[in-house]
Amino acid sequence: MGYESEPPVLKRLPTPPARRGLSTQPGLRQVMAQFATGVTVLTAGGEDAHGMTANAFSSVSLEPPMVLCCVSKAARMHAAIVTAGSFGVNILAADQQETSKYFADWRRPNGMSQFDSVGHTLGARTGAPLLNGALAWLECELAQVVEGGDHSIFLGRVVATSRGTGEHALVFYGGAYHHVDGQARAA
Repeated sequence: MGYESEPPVLKRLPTPPARRGLSTQPGLRQVMAQFATGVTVLTAGGEDAHGMTANAFSSVSLEPPMVLCCVSKAARMHAAIVTAGSFGVNILAADQQETSKYFADWRRPNGMSQFDSVGHTLGARTGAPLLNGALAWLECELAQVVEGGDHSIFLGRVVATSRGTGEHALVFYGGAYHHVDGQARAA
């Protein structure tokens, strides 16, 4: 079959929510959009090095120091954390919206090459890439994996922390990015 000019452009059809691993319950997505969260990039080093934007992150315990993150079982990040046995958490600053978008884009390169365009250092304890300019960083050893439906809940024992010099946080709410200036307001 020959073409007289350019071949027709093939358009990628939207993948149905169930095939993308998204909830088919729009009500749940709409309700959860009303919960403001900080924005993080989870990272794992090693042979399956990877980074992923995530807002399903929380502190669990101060003694022992533990945090959790939730990752889809279908995500590349899932295998990266399991293989490395550890992960890094980069808490993003208000000016890191493009970094958040970059690590949410599945078209970026695989492995360590995805970090080539992003300033980073490797964590001394875990080897996880820690992104320059973040508000704070945590390095965590994988302590436990808990089944959570189509996600796994990774419990991490915090083995190192550091804080940046920024003061303004990146927040996700209502399907959009927002900035928090860190100033407490009197009620």
